[in-house]
Amino acid sequence: MNPTRVFSPLWKGLLVFSMLTFAGDLSAQSATGVALPSTPKSENLMAQAKPKIQQELQAKGFAVGQPIFVRIFKIPGTLELWMNKGRGFELFKSYRVCNYSGFPGPKVNEGDWQAPEGFYSVSAEQMNPKSSYHLAFDIGYPNELDVAKNRTGGLIMVHGDCQSVGCFAMTNGRIEEIYLLAHEALKQGQERFAVHVFPFALTPLNMKKYAVSPWIKFWQSLEPGYAAFEQSKQVPEVAVQNGEYVVTSRAPRLAMKHSFEQGR
Repeated sequence: MNPTRVFSPLWKGLLVFSMLTFAGDLSAQSATGVALPSTPKSENLMAQAKPKIQQELQAKGFAVGQPIFVRIFKIPGTLELWMNKGRGFELFKSYRVCNYSGFPGPKVNEGDWQAPEGFYSVSAEQMNPKSSYHLAFDIGYPNELDVAKNRTGGLIMVHGDCQSVGCFAMTNGRIEEIYLLAHEALKQGQERFAVHVFPFALTPLNMKKYAVSPWIKFWQSLEPGYAAFEQSKQVPEVAVQNGEYVVTSRAPRLAMKHSFEQGR
């Protein structure tokens, strides 16, 4: 009896099972050694988006893999994607938010259909290539301040499909570009990227315009972080002390081990 003939169907079955399992769930290793979730679908979508975005990046002096920073403004409904060439962040592109739920003001309770406001960050583990909404990343709500204020809820994403229940929804084409730049920045060594969410640009004019809002004190607590970036073009380090945001540094060291990093 030929052992190969007896066991070949079994081995074929195991091989097919292994291939299917591998195809359904991949992971890339970032430069910092952290596993970056990936799937064949997300890899394919990023590969399709890459040629176009590379042309836009090169035209503005940027490159895929450079550190990123995201700012979201509920009014007028934009997501800004900033990139760092080594001397500070520069605006690469401003994307129109396709849909978000709620009004200016923070998220307070689970199920309130309100998108949050504040200072958040995204690590490799928060990237979601398996999202039911095309592609997504979790912005990190609730953060330390949200927890201190007993705010509830979670799984607040920037995602595709232009549908929102407390998230920031983009068109599929836009999230593919944003996701690609986030994925590559993390892959190349950025440990996490900041996501700052504001009701509007916190300029003196706007603060005066919305002074009668019940959330004006909360927005005043966000203003130093907004102003710090506007002045330095470095993402400020923001801590929580006594249940309030405090800007602890206006020009922090980038948390990176990255070929694009300079001047540490």
